[in-house]
Amino acid sequence: MSSSLQNPADIEAETATTDETGTARTSGRGRRAPAKGLAAAASRKSGRAPAQRRRRKLAEGADEGQDGFSPTADEDTAAAPLGGRRRSARSLDAKPRSSRRKLSLSNISHETMLEVAAAAGPVAREAFVRARHRLLLWSFLLVVLLPLLVSAAYLYGVAKDQYASTVGFSVRREDASAPGDLLGGLSALTKSSSSDTDILYEYLRSQKLVADMDERIDLRSMWSKPWGDPVFVLDPTGSIEDLVDYWQSMVRTSYDSTTGLIEVRVLAFDPADATTIATALLEDSAAMINALSAAAREDAVRYSREEVMAAEDRLRNAREAVTAFRVKNQIVDPTTDFQTQAGLVGSLENKLAEAQIEIDLLAGVTENDPRLVQAKRRAEVIVARIAAERAKVGADETGSKDLAALAADYERLLVDREFAEKAYVTALSTYDGAKAESQRTSRYLAAHILPTTAEVSRFPERLAILGLMALFLGLIWSIAVLIGYSLKDRR
Repeated sequence: MSSSLQNPADIEAETATTDETGTARTSGRGRRAPAKGLAAAASRKSGRAPAQRRRRKLAEGADEGQDGFSPTADEDTAAAPLGGRRRSARSLDAKPRSSRRKLSLSNISHETMLEVAAAAGPVAREAFVRARHRLLLWSFLLVVLLPLLVSAAYLYGVAKDQYASTVGFSVRREDASAPGDLLGGLSALTKSSSSDTDILYEYLRSQKLVADMDERIDLRSMWSKPWGDPVFVLDPTGSIEDLVDYWQSMVRTSYDSTTGLIEVRVLAFDPADATTIATALLEDSAAMINALSAAAREDAVRYSREEVMAAEDRLRNAREAVTAFRVKNQIVDPTTDFQTQAGLVGSLENKLAEAQIEIDLLAGVTENDPRLVQAKRRAEVIVARIAAERAKVGADETGSKDLAALAADYERLLVDREFAEKAYVTALSTYDGAKAESQRTSRYLAAHILPTTAEVSRFPERLAILGLMALFLGLIWSIAVLIGYSLKDRR
């Protein structure tokens, strides 16, 4: 710091000698070059180095005093750093202001310059455009801006307008209580069937529906009408898989699982075509739901029909068994014959009792009395007849079944026939109920939005497409730039 406190006149003389000879020491020139930039930085950072400003003012005052400046000039010089622009009269031999400033800056010592540099901090280098900056700019133009411009030109100049038709529906199931239930005939519940709606949602995205509708209304011709739009128009020569993929992009299906509502938006290049496709889709969906309901009804009717057929076969076999029994035994109804036989035996027993009474009345006569002989003969005949009639109820000498066994077999056949008749009646009643149920639609498609017809084209959504492209292209470009700079920093 001793060099900064030396006589200002000596500093001025040394500086003047250097300027007059036009030569300078290597060390002096080496210090003078950075002194300009450092002094400028110190002037910008005036709040950080007040001591250096005071020394510079002192050096300027000493310089002006040796050159013959008046006190008024000194005051003007001191007032100049404070913002004033006044000038005083100077002598003809006074040096220009730039020379005085250059001389005053040269009077600052090297140590002072180091202190100013340390207080001001590092000085930034001058920025200029490099090759990597140009590369970033060209990459942004090629990766982001150029695809956006090409896409915008295609969307607004080439892409054809599309019209939307909306249709909404849901699957409803009607549950009616049986007539015998409590309050069953007073109300019927109608609710949505989630399982059927799930099936319908998958059916709307299936190849079967697309093929059927293409066969009915010719989807290929509707979606390939406009020419000159290879991106949004269907290729009519494509396969069924291509048609299904195009169907997924043109027919948007939304399904709310909580409410069971399905809403379908159909796009086409003509409003009438969009409405036609939506109407055909609604009809096919209703036909599919009706087919499911018919299949469920057919299952119930088929089971009932099978039960009726089994009961009918059982009843037929029982009746055939009764007929075979009657033909074999030549008896229409063994129980009736058995009752007749029992009545006959009872009547003979009554007559036998009368004959015995008559014999008892003739007990006092001779034994050769014709009346007694006739009474005894009558009693013997009646006894023989009773024995003969009773013998018919049991087995005879040939080993054939008696009347009691035949009656037992016949009663068993009657019981089988009776059970078969009751089973047949029950099965027939069930079949009639199932057949009546099949006449009523238990599942049906309820449309809450009928197919609409568009008046204004709102598709394709050009701004949304361009916005998404800008977002993703910008992300791709930013990620690529970050990767490139990270690889560059690793070198």
